[in-house]
Amino acid sequence: MARLLLIEDDLTIRTPLIRALRDRGHAVAAASTALTGLRDALEDRPDLVVLDLGLPDLDGAELLRMLRAVSSVPVIVATARDDEREIVRILDAGADDYVVKPFTAAQLDARARAVLRRAAPEDRDADPALVVGGLRIDPRTRQVSLDGVPVELTPREFDLLHHLAGRPGQVVTKRELLTEVWRIPYGGADKTVDVHLSWLRRKLGENAQQPRYLHTVRGVGVRLAPPPGTVG
Repeated sequence: MARLLLIEDDLTIRTPLIRALRDRGHAVAAASTALTGLRDALEDRPDLVVLDLGLPDLDGAELLRMLRAVSSVPVIVATARDDEREIVRILDAGADDYVVKPFTAAQLDARARAVLRRAAPEDRDADPALVVGGLRIDPRTRQVSLDGVPVELTPREFDLLHHLAGRPGQVVTKRELLTEVWRIPYGGADKTVDVHLSWLRRKLGENAQQPRYLHTVRGVGVRLAPPPGTVG
């Protein structure tokens, strides 16, 4: 059973959704304003937050930024905004997934279970740390080190690096990255990938002109490979 916090001000949506999610085995708490939701998320530590963007006291996107500054709780954004640029902005701000209104409780339940599976600690004997040259990426602790020195990454930067590290030496397309890392099942928004790759390169001590690990293949995608002369 997962503990969900629903931050939704519309009573006609909130009440039946709480009932339907509880019928599916979840423990559901609810808040009708952004600041109450932020307090409940920090005090009650739910397993997952479902966040409406159209809140009366604060835009949900701003609440998401505030929450991400102090918590790594998984967040599904529930929104009527279906513009691609807005969805990308929400995901870049730290949302783990989104659903566009109107949606059913069954759809939200499936999304919640998928997000919780991704966020769950891995089995001790499964999915060991990935090593590429001097890079070590541990999905269980979500920690990264380079030549033994810890590298601080945002959740999205970690997911991007982990996806590439699982395919060392292979060219991964931006479309695949958008689909698998950003969960956007269609093309476009290549700039989002470019910006995050730039941030990731800087934290790895390299740049596009002098790559060590992250190699851009123009017009195709990006490849993660160890520097020449290293093992892995």
